[in-house]
Parts: sequence; structure tokens; C-alpha cells
Amino acid sequence: RPIYCGGRESHSPSSSRARRMAARLPSAKEASQSRVEILNKYGEKLVGVLHDAGSKKLVILCHGFRSSKDESIFLNLTSALTSQGISVFRFDFAGNGESDGIFRYGNYQREAEDLRSVILYFSEQKYEISAILGHSKGGNVVLLYASVYHDVHIVINLSGRFGLDRGIEGRLGKDFMQRIEKDGFIDVKDRTGKVEYRVTEESLKDRLDTDMHAACHSIDKECRVLTIHGSKDEIVPSEDAMEFAKHIPNHKLYIMEGANHSYAAHQGGLTSVVLDFLKSNQVFLGMSENRTVFSRL
Repeated sequence: RPIYCGGRESHSPSSSRARRMAARLPSAKEASQSRVEILNKYGEKLVGVLHDAGSKKLVILCHGFRSSKDESIFLNLTSALTSQGISVFRFDFAGNGESDGIFRYGNYQREAEDLRSVILYFSEQKYEISAILGHSKGGNVVLLYASVYHDVHIVINLSGRFGLDRGIEGRLGKDFMQRIEKDGFIDVKDRTGKVEYRVTEESLKDRLDTDMHAACHSIDKECRVLTIHGSKDEIVPSEDAMEFAKHIPNHKLYIMEGANHSYAAHQGGLTSVVLDFLKSNQVFLGMSENRTVFSRL
């Protein structure tokens, strides 16, 4: 059984077992799918996919840095949640994927406001926002949302970064501060020399000024937060997860042994932990007993 509250997973599922678990997941095609476009507060169109499982209970999924609503983590979670009768909305933040806007480095608070626009839209459509879940940078976004708005009571943070002053050198180089002070921007290029995105001084400041410590202490005690983090995360060290556990009032921590940042060989284990947490918080209360029950790894 998984051990929460700072404990580590008692065992690590093998790659083959995780693949078998993923293969057993029912298809999300059982739920109807529709493209939804929502305007954010800046008039930009946010594009997402609503998986309607016949329930007004809704989980909203938020992607990470330079990612999209279509990453495999979200497709697998969508399949699992809709099979349990929970509707799911996965969307692209402005400047990412199919959504309008220009990609901006940093942009944490603005993405939290994108999430606000999504939540208001579905609340007006009489959906009950059962949980918000974010991966990587999306994990930061859902926590920032919960620190400002107190209308969602279950938040799941997958591999978010606590110290946003760290992890910058890997993308921008050790001398990033000197370069940006000199030129006002840094162009990040791929291996062929093509510019992938531009980091401006303003956008870098946005990241450095985003205070996750303060945000954690602003989350209501009634808000139940789960942080999941891989012990072998190559992007964000698992120590960051420990920091969230220290500072969020109502928090459970799950360290998944052997998992990397994308949970590549641990999709089944990740899905199981998320479902267990939602069940323990009665999200599935009143749902059909005929739904598939997911076994623990």
C-alpha cells in the first residue's frame, strides 16, 4: 500500500507491470469528447477538450512548461477518471498548444488567471470543480491558484518546483543574469541553432518574483493538497516535494520510487495514486458502483 504524509512508496512497480496496468485502463472514448474554447481575461482563446462522462463532477488538468494538453500523463489520467464517471477538461495555456497568445517564459500568475477563466466558465455551466491537477510548472499553477482563490478544495501537484530560483542555469546557462542584464533578453536555441523561445528580463523577473513559500502558506487549511514526485526526477529534485510538505497546511506527500519527471515507466502507478487520493476525499461518492475499480500496484 502507498505510504502518505512524507513516506515513500513501499515498492517500485516494474516497467512491465506499469505497462500492463496502463493496458488495462479503459478507453476514454467511452466519454463524449468536445472541443471547448474559452476567452481568458486578456481576450485570448484558450482551447481545450472536454471529456464528458455523464457527470457534472469535473477535474481540470494543467500542463507544464512548453507542453500541452495532449501529453501522455493527461491522456492516461483522463482515461482513468472518465472510467470512474468523472468528467475531465484538459486545455492549453495561452501561448501554448492550440491556444491563442505568445509563449512567455515565467508567466506563472498569468497562467493561474487562465485557470481562473476556465473554472469560472465551467462553474457557469453548472459543473462542480472536484479537483485541479497540474504537472511540473502546471503543479505550481494549481498551487498558486489555490493560494488566491479558495473555491477548489482538492489540488494535486505532480512534480512542481518549490524553489523557482533554481533550475534556470540548465536552460539559460550559468551566466544568464549577466547576459540578460547586458542584452535585455536571451534566445534559447535548439541543437540546430533555431530559436525556440525568448526569455526577456521581465519574464525572468516574473519567475524569480513568484514566491511559492508565501503561496503555500496562503492555501486554506480546508484545501486538501497531494504532491506526487518521482525519486529519480531529472528536472526537479524530489527535495522540492519535501518543501511543499513542510509549508502547505493540509498536505499529503507521495514519493514514487524510480519515477522520472514524466513518469515514463510509472503511468499506471501514478494513475492509481491519484485515484486513491480522490476516492479518499469522497470525490467518487454517489458514482455508479458498476464503474471499473482500479487495483493498487
